[in-house]
Amino acid sequence: MKLISWNIDSINAAVEHKSDRGLMTWGVLEGIAEKKPDVVAIQETKLKVDGLTKKQKEALEGLFPGYHFYTNSSSARKSYAGTMLMTKDEPIKVDYPKIGAPGEMDQEGRIVTAEFANCFVSTVYTPNAGGELARLDDRQLWDDAYRAYINSLNEQKPVIFSGDFNVAHEEIDLKHPNTNHHSAGFTDEERSHFTQLLDAGYTDTLRAAHPGEGDIYSWWAQRSKTSKINNSGWRIDYYLVSNRIADKVQDIKVVDTGARQDHAPLELDIEL
Repeated sequence: MKLISWNIDSINAAVEHKSDRGLMTWGVLEGIAEKKPDVVAIQETKLKVDGLTKKQKEALEGLFPGYHFYTNSSSARKSYAGTMLMTKDEPIKVDYPKIGAPGEMDQEGRIVTAEFANCFVSTVYTPNAGGELARLDDRQLWDDAYRAYINSLNEQKPVIFSGDFNVAHEEIDLKHPNTNHHSAGFTDEERSHFTQLLDAGYTDTLRAAHPGEGDIYSWWAQRSKTSKINNSGWRIDYYLVSNRIADKVQDIKVVDTGARQDHAPLELDIEL
């Protein structure tokens, strides 16, 4: 199986590709399609509550002919968050779970899960702790609820789950750890909860493949014009798998997106 996961930051911006950044985003999506992955997981779709528009669906069907599309959009805020799976084979079942998260998090379209014969494939867009860490307490409750949800899947069959987890787990996972200990995405609380998730029986595939190797990032801030040039980034996007299938991973890498800042896709090859 080849799986690709990406925080696209707006399906519509990619489809319209009227700006330079939109053109780059569409180009990355074209590159993903050329790889003919079995599953594409997308985060931060920012779709309308009823999902893809006719134009968006036609554009994606042009890139991914024959694929099945499953979207989970935010009903809490317009053009916000949202997740999607595109699958080459039709799943046994698709779920858009409510996990008992606080506030409006369960209404923000943050999870899509597809069941296949040998595994579950799930994608997540984890809530950000926010400016001045205003959402940090709720974020921790989300992390606990999400871990319980993934564990419920793992009890049935192995899980491959990916997405923007909005946390750099260790100091090696961001360029400037010393100045970010109180920043959203690198607080002790968020990092501890990610450790708890891994300790529950899951493998961070990229770190397992590259132990101790620095300067591997998946996100570069758009507001800094030189962040990508200087590789001043964060690794906040992950492919995690149940420990019992970790030895089936054949390859995991960050996809090169050239000059485009923000998130880069992850590509996972696994033999199941």
